[in-house]
Amino acid sequence: MGVGGNGLGKIEVRLKWDPSPVGESPRHLDIVAATYSVDDPFGRPVYLVHYDSRSPDGTINMSRHSQTGQGFGFVEVMSLEFERLSSAYARVVVGVVIHQEPVPRTFGDMSNAGILIVEGYEELLTDDFSGVAGASATTLAEFVRDDLGRWKMHEMIRGSDSDPARFMSEMGAVRHT
Repeated sequence: MGVGGNGLGKIEVRLKWDPSPVGESPRHLDIVAATYSVDDPFGRPVYLVHYDSRSPDGTINMSRHSQTGQGFGFVEVMSLEFERLSSAYARVVVGVVIHQEPVPRTFGDMSNAGILIVEGYEELLTDDFSGVAGASATTLAEFVRDDLGRWKMHEMIRGSDSDPARFMSEMGAVRHT
């Protein structure tokens, strides 16, 4: 998947969910991205980007973050600028984690949760997490360079029950099939 023959340029990953009911602890979800080197595209991430960080070169960053889901529409947004990402990177995996403190939760516990990945006005992926309802984290998509250096996206929705820290370190080990 990708726009035209040039591959992907700048995309946004948008996340939404409803806040917790009154009296319940906040529901906190996060978009996360792991970047992998050309030398080891399925090994350890070179760097991770999440709510409190950005890529060293500024090509992957959070432009909007929510700890509660409060707001209108998509309350968390991550942008990825593939046209500027160094040729040292071959792969980026994007996912979503649910914070497990103070109460363990899964996507099935969330209401009105959803993800949208866009490039400009083109929707590349939309999902409501119903396929991973029992999971506490999930990969969403894998972005890879082709032989000509163009970035392409592969849908990769796969649930996990790992805690957020462990999930972020292992999310790229899954290979697109």
